[in-house]
Amino acid sequence: MPSMTTSKVSRWDHHGREHIVHVRKSGVQRQLSCDTCDWRKRVQFLPGLKAEEHLAEAHQATVDPTAA
Repeated sequence: MPSMTTSKVSRWDHHGREHIVHVRKSGVQRQLSCDTCDWRKRVQFLPGLKAEEHLAEAHQATVDPTAA
């Protein structure tokens, strides 16, 4: 059985609120889940991009907290 690893993609909206999508990886499948709205999606490719798209479209969260 493959081990499960997790990571997250976070962005801030224009009100300064942080929105997070967790990425859980098991084998070739990734499960995305949003803390803000309980949105969930299974993806095989480009999970980070899919997470960023959800944050931008659903929450208007586009500010990357890790960018300088």
